[in-house]
Amino acid sequence: MMVFSFLLIAIVAEVFASSMLKRTEGFTRIWPSVGVVVGYAAAFYCLALTLQVIPIGTAYVIWAGLGTALTAIVGVVLYKEQFNRKKVIGILCIILGVVVLNLAGGH
Repeated sequence: MMVFSFLLIAIVAEVFASSMLKRTEGFTRIWPSVGVVVGYAAAFYCLALTLQVIPIGTAYVIWAGLGTALTAIVGVVLYKEQFNRKKVIGILCIILGVVVLNLAGGH
């Protein structure tokens, strides 16, 4: 379905924007700052399109949950943040929570 493509784009755009925040150095660097604004604008636009079809609770759980998990992974890969057992367990809990909420219905 096309709606899930919009949700995926919203997630990727939000992860991109969140990841660029670190590079803005307090919004003193122009291009990373532009990336943040464009990324969040695209994320919210695509999320709004998604909400025309998918209930807000379902869409937001998927968007926020997967966005958080992916942003944590980006932090480890791009910014060399520590990756330990607690972080892995936290990411797995987020993903499990998204799965459980989707299995519970609501769409």
